[in-house]
Amino acid sequence: MLGTLGSQRTGISNTEAQKRLNEFGPNELQEKKKRTTLLMFLDQFKDFMILVLIGAAVIAGVIGDLADTLVIIAIVIINAIIGFVQEYRAEKAMEALKKMAAHSATLLREGAIARVAAAELVPGDVVMLEAGSLVPADLRLMETAQLKAEEAALTGESVSVEKHSRTLIEDQLPLADRKNMVYKGTTISYGRGTGVVTATGMKTELGKIASMLQDEKEVKTPLQKRLAAFGRKLALAILVICAIVFGMGFLRGEPVLLMLLTAISLAVAAIPEALPAVITISLALGAKKLVSKNALVRKLPAVETLGSVTYICSDKTGTLTVNRMTVEDFFVDGKHFKAGDPTLSQFDFLMKGLALSNDVQQSTEGTLLGDPTEVALYEVAKKTGFGKRELENSLPRISEIPFDSERKCMTTLHRLPSGDCVSFTKGGVDVMSEKADTMWTSNGWVPVDRDQLLAANNEMAERGLRVLCIAMRRWDAIPDNVICEIVETNLSILGLVGMMDPPREEVKEAVNLCKTAGIRPVMITGDHPVTARAIAERVGFLEPEDHDNVITGQELDRLSLPEFEDKVENIRVYARVAPEQKLKIVKALQDKGQFVAMTGDGVNDAPALKRADIGVAMGITGTDVSKEAAHMILLDDNFATIVRAVQEGRKIYDNIRKFIRYLLTTNSGEIWTLFLAPILGLPVPLLPIHLLWVNLVTDGLPALALSVEPAEGDVMKRPPRNPKESIFAHGLGLHAIWVGILMGVIVLSIQAWSLANVDAHWQTMVFTVLCLTQLGHVLAIRSERQSLFKMGLFSNKPLLGAVALTIILQVAIIYIPAMNRIFKTEPLTAGELLIAIAASSIVFFAVELEKLMIRKFGPGRK
Repeated sequence: MLGTLGSQRTGISNTEAQKRLNEFGPNELQEKKKRTTLLMFLDQFKDFMILVLIGAAVIAGVIGDLADTLVIIAIVIINAIIGFVQEYRAEKAMEALKKMAAHSATLLREGAIARVAAAELVPGDVVMLEAGSLVPADLRLMETAQLKAEEAALTGESVSVEKHSRTLIEDQLPLADRKNMVYKGTTISYGRGTGVVTATGMKTELGKIASMLQDEKEVKTPLQKRLAAFGRKLALAILVICAIVFGMGFLRGEPVLLMLLTAISLAVAAIPEALPAVITISLALGAKKLVSKNALVRKLPAVETLGSVTYICSDKTGTLTVNRMTVEDFFVDGKHFKAGDPTLSQFDFLMKGLALSNDVQQSTEGTLLGDPTEVALYEVAKKTGFGKRELENSLPRISEIPFDSERKCMTTLHRLPSGDCVSFTKGGVDVMSEKADTMWTSNGWVPVDRDQLLAANNEMAERGLRVLCIAMRRWDAIPDNVICEIVETNLSILGLVGMMDPPREEVKEAVNLCKTAGIRPVMITGDHPVTARAIAERVGFLEPEDHDNVITGQELDRLSLPEFEDKVENIRVYARVAPEQKLKIVKALQDKGQFVAMTGDGVNDAPALKRADIGVAMGITGTDVSKEAAHMILLDDNFATIVRAVQEGRKIYDNIRKFIRYLLTTNSGEIWTLFLAPILGLPVPLLPIHLLWVNLVTDGLPALALSVEPAEGDVMKRPPRNPKESIFAHGLGLHAIWVGILMGVIVLSIQAWSLANVDAHWQTMVFTVLCLTQLGHVLAIRSERQSLFKMGLFSNKPLLGAVALTIILQVAIIYIPAMNRIFKTEPLTAGELLIAIAASSIVFFAVELEKLMIRKFGPGRK
């Protein structure tokens, strides 16, 4: 490697370093040219629905309706500010990635130790590493002394990785298996070493991720896609209706200017100005509620997107598991024992070995400091009654042989009260069985049965356990020479210990709920396939017979894209995957028409988090990079929290459909009223001030209250929505048309009756009936299937309050003289008011009848 890089063990010269720095550039992550803040803000106005609203504001201003213009402009600007803030925050992902780079490095230049800025490192530099160092570049290790690296942020490996300097024979190994390499942005957790720089800057593995992160564009959320399609269809429908109204008036000989103003007024009435504001507020309320459930939403559309996901691609460590190594199983005297079994206290030398043969220390705050594996051994011994502190008083450590990756074991020696001593050795079963000649049984010490030990080791490993063998040796006196060749021989095996990072208790129930809801959970991890399969089976991702549903990163590389896409919807576990493979998985699922939620905590997850329909980062263990790239952050790093968030997302989408149904229907009623009146020979039924009141008050307040409608009982028993499903699906568009026509017919019938009987108050009657029909409608559409009488009037108190307030305001503008002058209304008699109420209630009962028909004859009927 040194020859290939043109280097030597004493490093390169300063002159050569400068030459290479000019050739390769600084050892820094390079950012692409950013959009200016102004351009980022202006981009918020590209959405089609926003353009329609801007057009409506201009039209309203042209016809003199300044109040409507100001309201629409205010709504558009508020939405733009919210979108700008979210996008501006997302731009910080690259900055967070750059912070992971080391600021300086210790290296050899011309044979002398030097401290230089990490940005000045070049390929061929020889770097010195020690515990606590942040690796400044990608290095090929030349010398190691018990070197361990914490690579979870880059590879997903849940425990520190033991490193060595030997040559690896296999090609195309996953990052996690390249034990003779360390990578930029990772941390040295133990030992020391020396390595030669093989890559700097954007050529490093961290740099490749940075490049993917910058190249990867976020996909639009389901809500954004549906609202864009909705805006286009709505604009087209409005233009057609306005053209028809203008054409009919022109053919009748009406003045051209009058008909133009009428058509423009109709267009303004048809635009649901409140829709963007109500959706934004609804998503904000949902985001606030999700925070109380440990899910922090960074980008508002993600709240609704959660309800659309068909796949949840979950990281293993910390999300499905507790992120803490725990002893689960013992093999002693030819039998298996679960941790916590009271019988274990009888195996005193085994438990003493676990307690004493480790370097775990307890801080003054009570926190355990040390290797996760040793912490697990320390804890299980203490719970069994063998505390390290107490034992050290009677069995003080007098010497040790540290762990070495070549020997694969560690030994400590302790003085016994009798004056002689005992050594405890722990290590891999294959190594330890060769170093031992006896093993403990209930019948005393017997010759070691290597076949039995290896069979037990294999059985435990197949369950995803990391297995250690514990042995001891009694000494009449302290050995004169404490070296492994003397101390680690003629051992007596005490037993095997199986550990793993166990699954969270609540995950299995959450996985079952996912399956009930038609969502497919998938595990994507950097861990070993055996460990991944064991956890997947325990939490319900996999059934024991599902052999073909597990794939490794190496196997994935061998598949062509068409072959992979044929399999991708059936694979449930991915192990030993590289960053670009995570991204490939997400893209393949999206190509198959799926909506993907991707969870992760490491740098390697960031591109996939950004690409996914919703990226979910870990709040506790997650890196700043993953958090900035994600749409949502789990404050408790818990898979079950994602499922709760999905439930909330489905409820929010249901409620968005409800207030879209409400706003579309009310606007439809206004359109039919204005459209049919001249055809029937009736005068213009409503004044501009009446339309403004209906659009701002009667539409806005109840629609907002619909956003807090409780979830319906079957919200997690339905399959995910079809990703290509229109916002008008399941009869929403048809409902808006027929109920709108019914509203128009009722209003115009009251207009005709009033003109014939109470001519003076006819316009106030028309105005009141239009408002009250909409309030009856909003009460009826709280569910698409369930009757209001079964749901209960008080199950959504904010809606009830909004309806009551709207009625009070409507009564006020009818009966308060000052309001009469502003709104051009007149007081109604008691009889007229009762007629208006009775006529308005027709809509409520008609919609309840529609729901009865759906329950009896529609899809999902019992």
